[in-house]
Amino acid sequence: MRVKCVLCDSIEKIDSNSLQAKRLRNRRIHMYICEPCYDRVGENTKKRHATGNFKLFKERKEEDSLI
Repeated sequence: MRVKCVLCDSIEKIDSNSLQAKRLRNRRIHMYICEPCYDRVGENTKKRHATGNFKLFKERKEEDSLI
């Protein structure tokens, strides 16, 4: 299966029977990111997290008073 990286537009070939290929076929919202881009995003995230300005926002769930 041929896939295209959403960040750098490089075209790669992955095994058609792999779990990742199945997810890409059946769930169109899943995107493919090549290994160099995946590593680069991970490194940049770690750098931002180390600065202390990196915040993860958790979804607030409202409690239903009727339950």
